[in-house]
Amino acid sequence: MNDDIAAGPPAFDTSFPADGYAGDPAVRAEWDSRYADRQQLWSGRPNGALVAEAAGLTPGRVLDVGCGEGADALWLARRGWDVTALEVSGVALERAAGHARDAGLAVRWVHASLTEAALPPASFDLVSAQYPALLRTPGAAAERALLAAVAPGGVLLLVHHAGVDTRQEGEIGFDPADYVWPSMVAALLGEDWEVEVDEQRPRVAPDGGAGAHHTDDLVLRVRRLR
Repeated sequence: MNDDIAAGPPAFDTSFPADGYAGDPAVRAEWDSRYADRQQLWSGRPNGALVAEAAGLTPGRVLDVGCGEGADALWLARRGWDVTALEVSGVALERAAGHARDAGLAVRWVHASLTEAALPPASFDLVSAQYPALLRTPGAAAERALLAAVAPGGVLLLVHHAGVDTRQEGEIGFDPADYVWPSMVAALLGEDWEVEVDEQRPRVAPDGGAGAHHTDDLVLRVRRLR
Protein backbone atom coordinates (compact mmCIF):
# COMPACT_ATOMS: atom_id res chain seq x y z
CA MET A 1 0.00 0.00 0.00
CA ASN A 2 1.22 3.50 -0.80
CA ASP A 3 1.43 5.34 2.55
CA ASP A 4 1.46 8.80 0.98
CA ILE A 5 -1.68 8.08 -1.01
CA ALA A 6 -3.47 6.56 2.00
CA ALA A 7 -2.95 9.70 4.08
CA GLY A 8 -5.91 11.63 2.73
CA PRO A 9 -8.89 11.68 0.37
CA PRO A 10 -8.55 12.06 -3.40
CA ALA A 11 -8.04 15.57 -4.67
CA PHE A 12 -11.39 15.72 -6.44
CA ASP A 13 -15.04 15.99 -5.45
CA THR A 14 -16.98 12.76 -5.83
CA SER A 15 -20.10 13.53 -3.83
CA PHE A 16 -23.29 12.00 -5.20
CA PRO A 17 -25.54 13.00 -6.73
CA ALA A 18 -22.99 14.96 -8.73
CA ASP A 19 -23.70 18.18 -10.58
CA GLY A 20 -22.83 16.65 -13.94
CA TYR A 21 -21.73 13.66 -15.91
CA ALA A 22 -18.35 13.41 -17.62
CA GLY A 23 -18.51 11.23 -20.68
CA ASP A 24 -20.44 10.37 -23.84
CA PRO A 25 -24.17 11.12 -23.31
CA ALA A 26 -25.13 8.28 -25.66
CA VAL A 27 -23.24 5.74 -23.54
CA ARG A 28 -24.89 7.07 -20.39
CA ALA A 29 -28.34 6.88 -22.01
CA GLU A 30 -27.74 3.30 -23.18
CA TRP A 31 -26.79 2.09 -19.71
CA ASP A 32 -29.48 4.12 -17.96
CA SER A 33 -32.00 2.39 -20.21
CA ARG A 34 -30.62 -1.05 -19.35
CA TYR A 35 -30.86 -0.41 -15.64
CA ALA A 36 -34.25 1.27 -15.84
CA ASP A 37 -35.69 -1.78 -17.61
CA ARG A 38 -35.17 -3.91 -14.50
CA GLN A 39 -35.62 -3.21 -10.82
CA GLN A 40 -32.31 -4.98 -10.22
CA LEU A 41 -29.92 -5.86 -13.02
CA TRP A 42 -27.19 -7.73 -11.10
CA SER A 43 -27.24 -10.32 -8.32
CA GLY A 44 -26.46 -7.94 -5.46
CA ARG A 45 -23.44 -10.03 -4.41
CA PRO A 46 -19.76 -9.34 -5.06
CA ASN A 47 -18.04 -10.90 -8.04
CA GLY A 48 -16.26 -14.16 -7.23
CA ALA A 49 -12.96 -13.27 -8.87
CA LEU A 50 -12.75 -10.05 -6.86
CA VAL A 51 -13.42 -11.91 -3.62
CA ALA A 52 -10.76 -14.50 -4.45
CA GLU A 53 -8.08 -12.05 -5.57
CA ALA A 54 -8.64 -9.20 -3.10
CA ALA A 55 -9.22 -11.22 0.07
CA GLY A 56 -5.50 -11.41 0.81
CA LEU A 57 -4.67 -7.79 -0.04
CA THR A 58 -4.06 -5.16 2.63
CA PRO A 59 -6.94 -2.65 2.44
CA GLY A 60 -6.02 0.74 1.05
CA ARG A 61 -7.50 2.95 -1.63
CA VAL A 62 -9.51 1.17 -4.32
CA LEU A 63 -11.12 2.26 -7.58
CA ASP A 64 -14.13 0.18 -8.64
CA VAL A 65 -14.49 0.70 -12.40
CA GLY A 66 -18.05 0.22 -13.63
CA CYS A 67 -19.48 -0.28 -10.16
CA GLY A 68 -23.04 -0.94 -11.32
CA GLU A 69 -25.44 -1.28 -8.40
CA GLY A 70 -22.57 -1.30 -5.91
CA ALA A 71 -22.14 -4.88 -4.70
CA ASP A 72 -18.37 -4.93 -5.15
CA ALA A 73 -17.95 -1.42 -3.72
CA LEU A 74 -19.89 -2.32 -0.58
CA TRP A 75 -17.99 -5.59 -0.15
CA LEU A 76 -14.71 -3.70 -0.30
CA ALA A 77 -15.90 -0.95 2.05
CA ARG A 78 -16.97 -3.51 4.63
CA ARG A 79 -13.43 -4.87 4.60
CA GLY A 80 -11.83 -1.54 5.33
CA TRP A 81 -11.06 -0.28 1.84
CA ASP A 82 -11.35 3.42 1.03
CA VAL A 83 -13.63 3.05 -1.99
CA THR A 84 -14.08 5.27 -5.03
CA ALA A 85 -16.71 3.80 -7.37
CA LEU A 86 -17.10 4.94 -10.96
CA GLU A 87 -20.11 4.35 -13.20
CA VAL A 88 -21.61 5.86 -16.38
CA SER A 89 -25.24 5.14 -15.42
CA GLY A 90 -26.89 7.57 -13.05
CA VAL A 91 -29.69 5.04 -12.48
CA ALA A 92 -27.15 2.48 -11.28
CA LEU A 93 -25.35 5.01 -9.09
CA GLU A 94 -28.57 6.03 -7.36
CA ARG A 95 -29.21 2.40 -6.50
CA ALA A 96 -25.63 1.86 -5.34
CA ALA A 97 -25.66 4.97 -3.17
CA GLY A 98 -28.94 3.88 -1.63
CA HIS A 99 -27.51 0.45 -0.77
CA ALA A 100 -24.48 2.12 0.82
CA ARG A 101 -26.66 4.43 2.92
CA ASP A 102 -28.75 1.48 4.06
CA ALA A 103 -25.59 -0.37 5.06
CA GLY A 104 -24.01 2.64 6.76
CA LEU A 105 -20.99 2.54 4.46
CA ALA A 106 -19.04 5.46 3.01
CA VAL A 107 -18.21 5.31 -0.71
CA ARG A 108 -17.15 8.09 -3.10
CA TRP A 109 -19.32 7.96 -6.22
CA VAL A 110 -18.01 9.22 -9.57
CA HIS A 111 -20.53 9.72 -12.38
CA ALA A 112 -18.22 9.50 -15.40
CA SER A 113 -16.63 7.28 -17.97
CA LEU A 114 -13.18 6.00 -17.10
CA THR A 115 -11.42 8.11 -19.72
CA GLU A 116 -13.25 11.34 -18.75
CA ALA A 117 -13.17 10.99 -14.97
CA ALA A 118 -10.01 13.09 -14.39
CA LEU A 119 -8.81 10.67 -11.72
CA PRO A 120 -5.63 11.61 -9.87
CA PRO A 121 -2.83 9.52 -11.39
CA ALA A 122 -1.12 6.68 -9.53
CA SER A 123 -3.55 7.03 -6.63
CA PHE A 124 -5.12 3.61 -6.01
CA ASP A 125 -3.69 0.56 -4.27
CA LEU A 126 -6.24 -1.57 -6.14
CA VAL A 127 -8.01 -0.85 -9.41
CA SER A 128 -10.80 -3.39 -9.91
CA ALA A 129 -12.54 -3.72 -13.27
CA GLN A 130 -15.00 -6.61 -13.25
CA TYR A 131 -16.43 -7.36 -16.70
CA PRO A 132 -16.14 -3.71 -17.80
CA ALA A 133 -17.69 -2.49 -21.05
CA LEU A 134 -14.77 -0.25 -22.01
CA LEU A 135 -14.78 0.99 -25.59
CA ARG A 136 -11.53 0.82 -27.54
CA THR A 137 -9.93 3.90 -29.06
CA PRO A 138 -7.02 4.23 -31.50
CA GLY A 139 -4.84 5.50 -28.66
CA ALA A 140 -5.85 2.76 -26.19
CA ALA A 141 -7.24 5.43 -23.85
CA ALA A 142 -9.20 3.08 -21.60
CA GLU A 143 -6.34 0.59 -21.24
CA ARG A 144 -3.92 3.37 -20.37
CA ALA A 145 -6.38 4.93 -17.91
CA LEU A 146 -6.64 1.65 -16.01
CA LEU A 147 -2.88 1.38 -15.71
CA ALA A 148 -2.36 5.07 -14.91
CA ALA A 149 -4.68 4.92 -11.90
CA VAL A 150 -2.60 2.29 -10.07
CA ALA A 151 -0.22 3.51 -7.35
CA PRO A 152 3.34 2.17 -7.13
CA GLY A 153 3.08 -1.18 -5.34
CA GLY A 154 -0.61 -1.37 -6.23
CA VAL A 155 -2.60 -3.93 -8.20
CA LEU A 156 -4.81 -3.84 -11.27
CA LEU A 157 -7.38 -6.63 -11.34
CA LEU A 158 -9.18 -6.97 -14.67
CA VAL A 159 -11.73 -9.75 -15.10
CA HIS A 160 -13.77 -10.57 -18.18
CA HIS A 161 -15.95 -13.32 -19.61
CA ALA A 162 -13.84 -15.91 -21.40
CA GLY A 163 -14.59 -16.60 -25.04
CA VAL A 164 -16.67 -13.50 -25.72
CA ASP A 165 -13.77 -11.70 -27.39
CA THR A 166 -13.58 -14.38 -30.10
CA ARG A 167 -17.28 -14.62 -30.93
CA GLN A 168 -19.04 -13.05 -33.89
CA GLU A 169 -21.16 -9.92 -33.67
CA GLY A 170 -24.25 -11.75 -34.88
CA GLU A 171 -24.02 -14.24 -32.01
CA ILE A 172 -23.94 -11.74 -29.17
CA GLY A 173 -25.44 -8.52 -30.47
CA PHE A 174 -22.27 -6.41 -30.40
CA ASP A 175 -18.82 -6.44 -31.97
CA PRO A 176 -16.19 -7.71 -29.49
CA ALA A 177 -13.54 -5.79 -31.44
CA ASP A 178 -15.09 -2.56 -30.15
CA TYR A 179 -14.21 -3.35 -26.53
CA VAL A 180 -11.16 -3.70 -24.29
CA TRP A 181 -10.11 -7.22 -23.24
CA PRO A 182 -7.44 -8.28 -20.71
CA SER A 183 -4.97 -9.24 -23.44
CA MET A 184 -5.01 -5.65 -24.71
CA VAL A 185 -4.04 -4.31 -21.31
CA ALA A 186 -1.37 -6.97 -20.87
CA ALA A 187 0.14 -5.94 -24.20
CA LEU A 188 0.85 -2.45 -22.83
CA LEU A 189 2.77 -3.61 -19.76
CA GLY A 190 6.39 -2.57 -19.48
CA GLU A 191 9.17 -3.42 -17.07
CA ASP A 192 7.46 -1.42 -14.32
CA TRP A 193 4.80 -4.13 -14.05
CA GLU A 194 4.76 -7.70 -12.74
CA VAL A 195 2.14 -10.16 -13.96
CA GLU A 196 0.84 -12.10 -10.94
CA VAL A 197 -2.11 -13.85 -12.59
CA ASP A 198 -3.00 -14.20 -16.28
CA GLU A 199 -5.30 -17.16 -16.78
CA GLN A 200 -8.66 -18.57 -17.69
CA ARG A 201 -10.51 -20.23 -14.84
CA PRO A 202 -14.01 -21.47 -13.94
CA ARG A 203 -16.18 -18.60 -12.87
CA VAL A 204 -17.48 -18.40 -9.31
CA ALA A 205 -20.75 -16.70 -10.23
CA PRO A 206 -23.37 -15.29 -7.87
CA ASP A 207 -26.80 -16.76 -8.54
CA GLY A 208 -29.11 -14.58 -10.61
CA GLY A 209 -28.48 -11.32 -12.37
CA ALA A 210 -27.35 -10.58 -15.90
CA GLY A 211 -24.29 -12.51 -17.06
CA ALA A 212 -24.87 -15.47 -14.76
CA HIS A 213 -24.77 -17.86 -17.75
CA HIS A 214 -21.05 -17.26 -18.39
CA THR A 215 -19.01 -20.16 -17.01
CA ASP A 216 -15.34 -19.11 -17.34
CA ASP A 217 -13.37 -15.97 -16.52
CA LEU A 218 -10.29 -14.34 -17.95
CA VAL A 219 -8.37 -13.00 -14.94
CA LEU A 220 -5.49 -10.55 -15.22
CA ARG A 221 -3.84 -9.37 -12.01
CA VAL A 222 -0.76 -7.17 -12.38
CA ARG A 223 1.28 -5.21 -9.86
CA ARG A 224 2.93 -1.86 -10.51
CA LEU A 225 6.50 -2.08 -9.23
CA ARG A 226 7.34 1.64 -9.31
